[in-house]
Amino acid sequence: MVIFENQFFEVSEKDGKVYVKTVQIGFMLKDFDTIVRLNPRIKLTNFAVLKQVLNEITPKPVEIGIWLPPVTVEVSRDKMSASLFVYETLDDIRSNSQKFQQNVLALLKQHKIVHGIQDIKLETVVSGKAILIAQGTPPVKGDDAKISYLEVPERKPVIREDGKADYYDMNFIYEIDEGAWLGEKIHAQAGTPGTNVHGEVVVAQRGRDIPLKYDRKSAYEIEEDGKTVIRSKISGVLEDYKGMVGVNHHLPVNGDVGVETGNIDFNGSISIRGTVQAGFSVIAKGDISIEGPEGVSGAKLIKSIDGDVFIRGGIFGLGETRVEAGGSIFVKHVNEANLVAGGDVNIGFYSLGSNIRAHSILVDKRKGKIIGGTAIAKSAIVSAITGNRLERRTELIINSVNKADGLELIQSKAALLKSMQEDILQLEAQVNRILPIVHNLTKPQIAAFEQTKQKLASNKESAASLDREIKQLMSDLRSVGKEEINVTIEAYPGTYLQIGKKSTILSRTTNGRFLLEFGELNV
Repeated sequence: MVIFENQFFEVSEKDGKVYVKTVQIGFMLKDFDTIVRLNPRIKLTNFAVLKQVLNEITPKPVEIGIWLPPVTVEVSRDKMSASLFVYETLDDIRSNSQKFQQNVLALLKQHKIVHGIQDIKLETVVSGKAILIAQGTPPVKGDDAKISYLEVPERKPVIREDGKADYYDMNFIYEIDEGAWLGEKIHAQAGTPGTNVHGEVVVAQRGRDIPLKYDRKSAYEIEEDGKTVIRSKISGVLEDYKGMVGVNHHLPVNGDVGVETGNIDFNGSISIRGTVQAGFSVIAKGDISIEGPEGVSGAKLIKSIDGDVFIRGGIFGLGETRVEAGGSIFVKHVNEANLVAGGDVNIGFYSLGSNIRAHSILVDKRKGKIIGGTAIAKSAIVSAITGNRLERRTELIINSVNKADGLELIQSKAALLKSMQEDILQLEAQVNRILPIVHNLTKPQIAAFEQTKQKLASNKESAASLDREIKQLMSDLRSVGKEEINVTIEAYPGTYLQIGKKSTILSRTTNGRFLLEFGELNV
């Protein structure tokens, strides 16, 4: 079939291939593009051959390209769309629109395209350019799991003044009954399936599951109304176990800790309505609340291993009292005592002649005072006034985390955590293999199986604890370079300031935010 001819050459088509036979040389290669535009079904495959053919008389036709079909369809790899390619001119299509539509329908049927077929507007057709002819319905991912917990009240002390007395109050003990609701998870939902252009179902992705975080020793989960609910195993007090909700055993002491009670060492939380008398000690795994307005005088040791300590009144340490907390310490005032906290030390009014170590030391910035003694923090020290007019030496020290050492410690703990997680996966696989046949086991085998389950639970708890340690170290590292000592009203001469290895003793009264700027203290 002859497609085009002039005085120079003849363009023909045979078996889907395009040929040129030159009868006279002199036709410019660049002008051949006009012929291609007039005949969009021509697709050149070898320009070098075409150039050569046009420059010499050829006795036989020479192949230069392929003869495209008038219309083609291509389906995407994911089968979610199909495109139509038209290689006719717009004039040809308009003059044979009915035939064009029939060709399109035949192609759709040939490619088994049955879903999401689009209408074609002839005026928008451009030769050789893709036209969307079918669009699949994409699947919709299911909703992620939704988790809510019983909110642990914020531990933020409030200073109240009524003209006669100062009160240092806070919501510290939140009592929980056995079986009480602690949280719940609405499970991840199945998604809505989609349909591809062939009418086939496209499976939807299920929503992302989120694990519940709770202390498994004091709480349990149960399915209720299609949700997983966390409930308390015991009556006690609500606690946040470093990011996990839980309940601690609660020991209420209606009076004082003293001769009648003796020293107390309790695996839970303790609330004391009175005080801790001179020479006596209170140790608890959870929180300790001492609510007597007179505070503590001469007590030996008040120690919370994992929780916080709240002392509504002050501490008159007499050089003997030591208060320790794995979490934070909240106290109205401190006289001649030693305080150590893994979290923050919050002081309502003043610290006098005391030694304090914590992540941050926060004394009321409106009128709180640190007079004498030593305050050592990792991140921040805040007070309204430091020292006094008699220039009593008062030490405010920020011992920031060494970044290199911190990173090395994180890496070693992360490697240990990875090893523990691998062990957990192996133990879980063992448990899952045995569960379907557990009823067939002998007594010794059941005992061994229970030991494996206990080891799995223990390893999970250890891994969770290690993970929290790593996150705390990472949090500490993020504060590196942001350490500061903030004295809002007056820092008297005799106040010793140190951040990292830089230090100074104030020789004049000043105030402000003291930090390292360009490696030096900005005093």
